[in-house]
Amino acid sequence: MENQILPLINEQIYANNNNLLLELMNKLENLMRDTNDNVVIQRIKDIIIITNKIITNCNQIRQDIQNLNTNLNLRFTSLELKLQNNSSGSANLNNINNNNNNFQIRTYNNGRYEGQIINNKREGKGAFYFIDGSKYEGDWKNDIREGKGIAYFTSGNRYEGNYKNNLREGKGIFYYANGNRYEGDFKRDLKDGKGIAYYFNGDRYEGDFKNNFQEGKGVAFFSNGDRYEGDFKNNLKEGKGIFYYRNGDREMGNYLKDQRVGKHVTLKANGDVATNMFFIN
Repeated sequence: MENQILPLINEQIYANNNNLLLELMNKLENLMRDTNDNVVIQRIKDIIIITNKIITNCNQIRQDIQNLNTNLNLRFTSLELKLQNNSSGSANLNNINNNNNNFQIRTYNNGRYEGQIINNKREGKGAFYFIDGSKYEGDWKNDIREGKGIAYFTSGNRYEGNYKNNLREGKGIFYYANGNRYEGDFKRDLKDGKGIAYYFNGDRYEGDFKNNFQEGKGVAFFSNGDRYEGDFKNNLKEGKGIFYYRNGDREMGNYLKDQRVGKHVTLKANGDVATNMFFIN
């Protein structure tokens, strides 16, 4: 069944994107022949619509391939565990190299462990392959994840950093499948403390985090050159802050749920001062 899926995906890529690309080429040829400004504007709009369709199709194909990979991992892990259990006669322990480094393979209800075993517990270096396709590689202590490790998730996300009592704790980096990234402190498996969040669109946040949210004092850098410095709550601007515009203007005031509220004073780049009042609808 799995062998039939990849050809179907390839056919989908050809059928959808090839037709869209042909249409795009026709639009470009028409654009080169057009001289009327209104016609040119409409042609450009048509091209933008077509390219957005191509992006949507590519994203769907990528998701289909990720789902296929997850399903194959599930099938592979389940079959491998079954074969190991049948051959060993035990669902708990399979020794393949019980030498000085105490390397063993053990199977559990939720997956398979390959690594060091000391006093009948996972201790030292080891990898755990979960049945759902996720994986952890790194340090173990007293049968739990503790120390440095890397966790791979079926969503495509990845975490590299410190663990304590089986949870992300201390310094670490979390990579998101969509291109976002967080570098900083973790506490009880959540982003908590000081950190930097990088976004795929070029935006960046540096400052305080609490319970996975941007909360406290921080600075938000926007890809267009603007910058906000001040208070945050639940990932939103809330409290006192200063907004620096790329043209040199600087605006000071209060925010509530990302919206300006109350009196705001703007110092213009040319030296002028403007005052505005904002109200929440």
